[in-house]
Amino acid sequence: MGNGERTYRIRRAMARPGLDGDWDSEVWSHADTAHINLFRPEGSNHHPDTRVKVLYDDEGLYLIFRVYDQFVRCLATEYQGRVYEDACVEFFVQPRREAGYFNFEMNCGGVLLLKYIEDARRTDAGFEKFVNVPSELGAEVVAFHSLNAPIEEEIADPVEWRVEYAIPFSLFEHYVGPLGDIPGQTWRGNFYKCADCSSHPHWASWAPIGRELNFHVPAHFAQLRFEG
Repeated sequence: MGNGERTYRIRRAMARPGLDGDWDSEVWSHADTAHINLFRPEGSNHHPDTRVKVLYDDEGLYLIFRVYDQFVRCLATEYQGRVYEDACVEFFVQPRREAGYFNFEMNCGGVLLLKYIEDARRTDAGFEKFVNVPSELGAEVVAFHSLNAPIEEEIADPVEWRVEYAIPFSLFEHYVGPLGDIPGQTWRGNFYKCADCSSHPHWASWAPIGRELNFHVPAHFAQLRFEG
């Protein structure tokens, strides 16, 4: 049973976001805010306040995350690195129910991990059926980040950080084919916050993920509805 009762409405952008981390800008003031606050019991008592906004236009999607965090580390510095071990925010999205999904995982230093996953059963290689999105496509995700990697000595004090990025629809179409008219469509997905190797590890989601600590369960994705 999925999270059909939970829906995030993706509004059309009145202008292209500045990709400058300005959470309170006029453009972002028209977006709905999702609170990533469903923390897993396997984690520590550190529950960073994490929120995300999403907009779209004819070219693609735009996301901005704002995190009030602590115990921040950031060691991954290269594309497809182990960003989930760092202070990290994630966007999993499935444009078509019959197709695979994408996991946009980005640490606080703006480093991206991105796969297209069609069968998420775990194997020694990662998953039963997946591809690593190549660097030339990953480079199409243009990002802003307020902190810089690496952060080798954990920031123990409270700190706010933000990442903001643009995803062209053409990246999705490379794997799932033409998307057609976006307004009115309903995709599926979820938003996450994690820090696997922090001194205070934690895992949180916007929509419930089920009994197990596993973000890679498309059956638990919720609705992402594009405003017409």
